[in-house]
Formats: sequence, C-alpha cells, structure tokens
Amino acid sequence: MNATKFRVLALLAVVAAVIGFSAMRVWESSGHGPFPLPWSALVGMLVIAAAVLVVGWPVRRWNNGERDRRIDPLRAARTAVLAKASSHSGALLVGWYAGQALVVVPDLGIEPRRDRLVLSVLAVLAATAMVVSGLVAERWCRLPEDDDA
Repeated sequence: MNATKFRVLALLAVVAAVIGFSAMRVWESSGHGPFPLPWSALVGMLVIAAAVLVVGWPVRRWNNGERDRRIDPLRAARTAVLAKASSHSGALLVGWYAGQALVVVPDLGIEPRRDRLVLSVLAVLAATAMVVSGLVAERWCRLPEDDDA
C-alpha cells in the first residue's frame, strides 16, 4: 500500500466542496432549509479520529521496538487500511462541510445562518481531525527500514 499523498486529499476536499456548495445552492433555491447537521455528527467524527489513533498505537509501539507482545500482521494491515480510509473520508467531509459553509457566508447578518456557519466550521475542524489522525496512524503503520547490508 502506498502512502497517502496530500495532493489526493486536497483534490478530494476540493471536489467535495464544489459538490457540497452546488448541492446546497440547488437545495435552498428550491425552497428548502439547509441540510441537517446534528451535533452527533461532530462527536462521531471526533470519536472516529480518536479510535484510529487508539488502534494505531500498538502498531507504533511495536515499530518503535517495544516488542513485549507479538502483533498480528493482519491487524497491522487492517489498521493501515483504517487509517487510509479515515484520511480519505475525512477529506471528503472537510470539502462537504466547507462547501455548505460557503453558501451561508453572504448571509451572516441573519442569526440562524451565522449559527449554521459556526456549526459547519466546527464540522470542518472535526473532519480535519479525522484526516490528521488517519495520516498519523498510517505513518505509524510503516514498516521500519531493514538494516541488512
């Protein structure tokens, strides 16, 4: 598995932002209110970010030489895949919520729109935590270099 490239994550975020912005504009122009964004979504993203780090920690310890317990190679591989999935889905969510935030920027004089912007920015930050935790855990899952001459 190749390391996740920042360009790929940035591209995913930009594409999702364009889609989120466009979808929200079409949705609101047809007379609907903004897409729902419950607080539980923010909490869920933060829980996922923390879980990825917790699952990746034993792999990190093993790679750093603390090999008092054997680590299952399949578990380490699954952790790497989970880390990659977290960073990719986090990038998509960053774009999605950023696109929704951009829709309400022109209407900041209206209190519900301002509240929506704050909630969207918090969602972007929670999704960014998913991206960062995924990248960190993925780095932890890299095998150490062989010192064979």
